[in-house]
Amino acid sequence: MKHSSSPTIRDLPVEERPQERLERLGASALSDRELLAMLIRSGTARYDVLAIADELIGSAGSLAGLLRWDSSDFLQIKGIGKIKALQLSTQVEIAKRMMRSERIADLILDEPQKVWEYLYPEIRSDTVEKVWVLCLDRKNKLIRAEAVTSGTATGSLVHPREVFRPAIRHGATALILAHNHPSGDPSPSGADLRVTKKILEASKAVDLEMHDHIILGEPEHCPNGTGYYSFSDAGLIG
Repeated sequence: MKHSSSPTIRDLPVEERPQERLERLGASALSDRELLAMLIRSGTARYDVLAIADELIGSAGSLAGLLRWDSSDFLQIKGIGKIKALQLSTQVEIAKRMMRSERIADLILDEPQKVWEYLYPEIRSDTVEKVWVLCLDRKNKLIRAEAVTSGTATGSLVHPREVFRPAIRHGATALILAHNHPSGDPSPSGADLRVTKKILEASKAVDLEMHDHIILGEPEHCPNGTGYYSFSDAGLIG
């Protein structure tokens, strides 16, 4: 762990320690490192809790960067053991679900651009492909967004049953399939074309409308500058 020049808990006057400041001033008054220190709760004989918080922020790049972490990432930080890593990854997932719920409210997904705008914050820093199923009602309102697979850096294939399971469970009448290309270029591969055709055909058998399959990328790496590829716009779903 890098040694922080910031004061440790023991260096601070009692009234300036995170818990005391939290009680006196409220959570909004705490810095990012102090908020993390409150979640971590305690350090070890070798690693001060504020130093651990500093290392977390430094390694993730920012407090928001921790939203991309799972328990294995937290375990790489000195002073964090298995139980604490699981607790922190759980808190990250709670934060992500709260953010998703807020963004879902009355969200109508009736064009590819809206799908890209909705999912881009989730996938912008992913180094592997993830496949998402967006469950819709009859008016194209988003009922539920669910990641169904996470693959390797070179590709992720999805079986129809993995796509239809969340859609049926949540009472959707239609769905949009989406996945990211970590390279940033959303141009479809041969495998993307084959999987889309397979799922489109299977959707008819289970009486679910497949509105689109959207590949998510980065505008700067996209041939048309949009940041996504829509199979519907390309005339491959209709």
